[in-house]
Amino acid sequence: MNEEQAREALARHGRSLFARGYSCGTSGNLSVRLDTGGYLMSPTNVSLGRLEPSALSRLDMDGRHVDGPAPTKEAWLHFAMYKSRPDDTAVVHLHSTYATALSCLTDRPPDDVLPAITPYVVMRVGRVARVPYFRPGNADAAGTISQLAVSHRALLLANHGPVVSGADLDTAVSAAEELEETAKLFFILGDRPQWRLGPSEIDELRRVFGS
Repeated sequence: MNEEQAREALARHGRSLFARGYSCGTSGNLSVRLDTGGYLMSPTNVSLGRLEPSALSRLDMDGRHVDGPAPTKEAWLHFAMYKSRPDDTAVVHLHSTYATALSCLTDRPPDDVLPAITPYVVMRVGRVARVPYFRPGNADAAGTISQLAVSHRALLLANHGPVVSGADLDTAVSAAEELEETAKLFFILGDRPQWRLGPSEIDELRRVFGS
């Protein structure tokens, strides 16, 4: 994907995510790491529903703003993910309702917050870790995020929302969507008796699909 294609993809996905309620107002941010070096990010205080290919933030390899409007105030969050996931080229941060609600719970294992309700959450998302609460914009969380991202492609920022990385933007967006849908199922099912995938089913999925 060249830069022009990346710009189009960021705007397209941003509008789609906003239209479907994954982030309201000016919340949420997207980024891609370019093959030619540097990054494209959604700008600060701009709704994902109003992203324009020509009005995205361009940053260099060191994270310095070099072109376009000012980047999201949570650019550090994206860099924390990229630091620990060098093969990933996209990061999606949303304020989707059910994933954010899940991030507020205190009775879930912090390194495996979202249960394996469907095979698709195992295949597309994997184990989800919860990051302790930090106020929005507090880059002190970067170290914790980078540490957790080594073994988790998806994180839940406590009382804030999900952040997901992927090999490309399509993959990262699909994983964020799957995370939200599974979190919704979690709340719908509640404490009713239910079947969840066990270690043997999860191992099989990872073996067959490489998740």
